Amino acid sequence: MRAYAYQAFYRMPGSLRRAVVILVAPKYLVGAVAVIRDSETGNLLLLRQPSKGGWSLPAGLLKRREPAAVGAARELFEETGVRVSPDDLTPGVPNAIVHPIGVVDTVWFGTVPASQIELHIDGGEIVDVGWFPVDALPRLTANTIKLLSRYDLAPQRATTPDDAAPGEAAPGEAAPGEAAPGEAAPGEAAPGEAAPGEAAPGEAAPGPAEGAAGAGENRP
Repeated sequence: MRAYAYQAFYRMPGSLRRAVVILVAPKYLVGAVAVIRDSETGNLLLLRQPSKGGWSLPAGLLKRREPAAVGAARELFEETGVRVSPDDLTPGVPNAIVHPIGVVDTVWFGTVPASQIELHIDGGEIVDVGWFPVDALPRLTANTIKLLSRYDLAPQRATTPDDAAPGEAAPGEAAPGEAAPGEAAPGEAAPGEAAPGEAAPGEAAPGPAEGAAGAGENRP
């Protein structure tokens, strides 16, 4: 039965075959992402949108029949004011990244002299834009971290107090069950004090009557 279906399919005119494929094949949105770095410092161009909780890359969906490099250059200019010729953009390797949510991103790399460029934002779709060292990136969106990591551009991000996972300590804070700097850990004596069950300097250790905690046992 399957063989007959394929034979019937390939007997169709080309335009009808394409219509059938469009009808039954999985649908994906195709976009273009611009990874732009400062040619003088290597800093990375990032932007922030009001609907997202972190910084991301200039990107957007392609228009109908728009070449991917042209779309990347267009989105870059619309969102940041940085103008780059599509011919000066280099496809990433891999060039396309397929996301589980049904989006395919084509990724394009380019460099510009940041000191000679004035950034522009519309204040609506984009609320901030800036250049950042690759080893000191701000808080990024999850998709941006995943994309940059494919190209070794997403270093380990420092955890902030709000980012600390349950049961983990934020930087500068003690983890549960551990002592903060300068403090004694649970069950240990602070500097200059006796530990539980031990005598302080110049005092006698507790005897059996003093240390009894359970039937027939002496516990600190």
